[in-house]
Amino acid sequence: MGDHLVYERYLWFHSQVKAGKFPNAAGLAERFELSRKTAQRDIDRMADRLFAPLEYDGSRRGYHYTEHGFELPPIQVSQEELLAILLARNLLSASAGGLISRSIASFGKKLFASMGDLGLSEARMDEVFSATWNGYAPAQAETFRTVSEALLQQRLLSFTYQSPRTRKSSTRRVEPHHLQHYMGSWVLIAYCRRRSDWRKFFLSRMTEPKILPECFDPRPRADWQGQLEGGFGIFQGTGLTHVVLRFSPFRAAWIREQLWHPHQRLSEHPDGSLDLSFPVADFREIKLRVLQFGADVEVIEPEELRRQVREEIGRMVGVYRNG
Repeated sequence: MGDHLVYERYLWFHSQVKAGKFPNAAGLAERFELSRKTAQRDIDRMADRLFAPLEYDGSRRGYHYTEHGFELPPIQVSQEELLAILLARNLLSASAGGLISRSIASFGKKLFASMGDLGLSEARMDEVFSATWNGYAPAQAETFRTVSEALLQQRLLSFTYQSPRTRKSSTRRVEPHHLQHYMGSWVLIAYCRRRSDWRKFFLSRMTEPKILPECFDPRPRADWQGQLEGGFGIFQGTGLTHVVLRFSPFRAAWIREQLWHPHQRLSEHPDGSLDLSFPVADFREIKLRVLQFGADVEVIEPEELRRQVREEIGRMVGVYRNG
C-alpha cells in the first residue's frame, strides 16, 4: 500500500510538469503534507528509478522535462492485489469512522480506471465478503488520520486522553511508534513524554489530536516490542506468567479450533476435557475471558488467577442472590 501512495505523488508531480507549472519539492511537500526532505527524495527517485527526464530551472524555481512525450510507466496491479485491497476495506471499514473504507474505495476506483476491470467491484465485494466486529471501540476518522500522519512523519503528537476507569482527562505529548489493530479497535503504542515511559492509547479515547512541529528520532524496535507481543491479549509487560485453563469435554470441541496465543499448548484428557496453556503478562483480559465460559472452564494455574476469578464469582453471586 505504501508503494501505491508514493506512486500517487509521482502522478501528481508528473501532471504538474506536463502542464508546464514547474513544480518543486516545496509544492509537493505542501500538497501531500510531507517534509521537504521526503518530497525531494520522491523527485530524485522519479529521475533515478522511473527515468523521468527532469531538470531544475533556477529561473522558474521548478522542474520541467527535457524530453517531450515522456509518460510514467503504469502501475502494475494483479487481480489478487486488488482483492487484497478491497478485502482490507471490508475488514477495517468501521474501525476508523469509515475513513479507511472511503480511501480504499477511492484508490480502487483509480486502479480500475487505469488498469481496466479485472472482474472485481465494490458491489461484488460487498455481496460475497463481509467482516463483523462486536464489543470494539471505533476511532473517529479525523483522529485516525491525524495519528497516522504523525506516525508516518515521525512528529510529536498531542491529545487529550480520558481514563475509562476514572473518567478523568489528561493532556499527553507522545512519540508515536506503532498503530495496532486489536479486536476491531485501534491502539497507539507511543513513548509518553509526560510519563517518560511507553504507553498504549486507544484512539477511541482521544480528543483534540494535534500534530506538533517537532520531529523525533524513532527509538529502537527492541524498546517497544514488548508492548506489542509476548503474553496473551492487549496488556503486555516484562514478566510473563504461565496460565493453564481446563475446558469441559463439551467446550473442548470449540477450543481445539481456536488460536489464543502463538505459543499456546493443548493437552487432551481421557474424559475429553482439554488443557489450554499460554503466557500472560496481565490478568485483566484473561479473567474476563475465563468468566465468559462460565462453568465450562477452570483455572488450573496460577493460584493468583484462580483467586481473582473465585472472588469475582462471589461478587456475581451477591448480585443475583436477591433476583
